[in-house]
Amino acid sequence: MGQKSLLITGCSSGIGLDAARGMAKRGWRVFATCRQQKDVDRLVAEGLESLPLDLADTDSIAAALDTVLERTGGTLDALFNNGAFGTPGAVEDLPRGALREIFEVNLFGQFDLIKRVMPVMRAQGHGRIVNNSSVLGFTPLRMRGAYVATKYAMEGLTDVLRLESEPAPVDIILIEPGPITSRIRENSRAHFETWIDWENSALRRLYEAQLIPRLYRDTTKPDRFELPASAVTEKLIHALESKRPRPRYYVTTPTYMMGALKRVTSTRIFDRIVLRG
Repeated sequence: MGQKSLLITGCSSGIGLDAARGMAKRGWRVFATCRQQKDVDRLVAEGLESLPLDLADTDSIAAALDTVLERTGGTLDALFNNGAFGTPGAVEDLPRGALREIFEVNLFGQFDLIKRVMPVMRAQGHGRIVNNSSVLGFTPLRMRGAYVATKYAMEGLTDVLRLESEPAPVDIILIEPGPITSRIRENSRAHFETWIDWENSALRRLYEAQLIPRLYRDTTKPDRFELPASAVTEKLIHALESKRPRPRYYVTTPTYMMGALKRVTSTRIFDRIVLRG
């Protein structure tokens, strides 16, 4: 068999960049995609095979996949759907436009790409699709409603896709990281400033006490239980290379803790635990 091919979204930094580097070192032909051309150029200069893909743009998704398939001769062994961003803010303060924007990237773009990839994998008789969710894909957290909603939806669609794909030769897999070193907090500031009128919010005190100090604090100081992006890459390796991949991979202690608590506690008790942090 020839070199296996892997398309990864959201490779400008963090999880996607580490995954691209890690899988390339393991011998995969990695197509590391980024939204901005400057990031594509940076990755190409580093030696990675990179191309533009904007999950908010249907034409960009189609063009990127067409380019990948042209280069591989019409095949693709695996897809790692990683690209996403956050829009912090209270649910009652989220305008419709903010929700539309985040769902376009974190959900609609991801599954648009999956819809295009599935026929390729069915035709070749194999393939693996790995969606990067989050502990927030099954755990609510205040001031993260928009991001939580996209990840809850991702988990639901991924689970249904897995059921519908049985017994097709395509493995459908979720990775659920907790706190991972990345630029997602820094990148979310612009979305917060664009959409959230926190100064006129009924929850202004909560913003001042919790969200704003965290959002704008020094990001070089890791969160409690934070792991490097390589922790996700380790699970991705198993998901892509094991003979029988798991449907779900937890990453970080908080994900394991929240998963266990979800199974054994009532909603009220779970809410109290989450509110206490």
